[in-house]
Amino acid sequence: MRRVSRVRSPIVTITVLVPHDDGPDLLGDVPGVTALPYTAGEPLPPGADAARVLVPPFLATGEAVALAEQLPALELVQLLTAGAEAWIGKLPEGVALSDCRGAHGGATAEWVVAALLAVYRHLPGFVRAQDEARWDYHQTEELAGKRVLIVGAGDVAEHTARRLAPFEVHTTLVGRRARDGVHGIDEVLDLLPDHDACVVIVPLTDDTRGLVDAAFLAAMPDGSVLVNAARGPVADTDALAAELRSGRLRAAVDVTDPEPLPADHPLWTAPGLLLTPHVGGSVPGGLRRAYGVAAEQIAAFARGEEPPNLVRGGY
Repeated sequence: MRRVSRVRSPIVTITVLVPHDDGPDLLGDVPGVTALPYTAGEPLPPGADAARVLVPPFLATGEAVALAEQLPALELVQLLTAGAEAWIGKLPEGVALSDCRGAHGGATAEWVVAALLAVYRHLPGFVRAQDEARWDYHQTEELAGKRVLIVGAGDVAEHTARRLAPFEVHTTLVGRRARDGVHGIDEVLDLLPDHDACVVIVPLTDDTRGLVDAAFLAAMPDGSVLVNAARGPVADTDALAAELRSGRLRAAVDVTDPEPLPADHPLWTAPGLLLTPHVGGSVPGGLRRAYGVAAEQIAAFARGEEPPNLVRGGY
């Protein structure tokens, strides 16, 4: 995948395919750009063959990836999500990829805090008791004072650390490489035993697939909590299910492998698990924020520059 040229010849007007009828309004008035709405799964509108930029739907599937092959003038795919794993290595030669890093960090971090609070304050159990009209009074734990290891040191991780700070939580960040204020991933097995919870917020890459394996989970102390707000395949599902069945660990996951989770999958009934259907970034303002970030990336492209969020890997 080549980089977008900084010296590309000026283009009078760039056609950008957007997956929402209000996409042109959401994209804003980017100079030199004409937004052309399309509907996923339907024939492309007239003029699509001139599109130099494709904006796929939020959480796009393989069908949207195949769409890139139908666009002869395509130079850039601009995502509305921070996760780019469905696209890496699958685009035609010469087509660049830019993600939406910065759009969903706050909402996803809010989900992480909510999940930790729910686990520590036993909210899932109280909801079940309410459904049974059962007064299940007992003491719960608290989030205050917990030590939380955050694996991933990007936008979502920074938002998460800031939101946990008012709860008097001590956070430790882990990134791909060690840097100021961030430990390297090679230290993670040594860090895990000293933390009450581990939040995983990394992109899905060859390096992170299966990162949370049996050895990773075994390094977590008894009673600790795993929170997966990354992608399902980052965690070994069988290894996680085994730890949950043993009762040694607890978990909250917004993503699964496979996804969606089949109705007969054992994770549905795994003890100590809070499971939500990939809703961390799905909030009313999410789409508008995503288009705001996309507009910045497309504006840079229209100027002949590399989009700031050009995908190169790392976390």
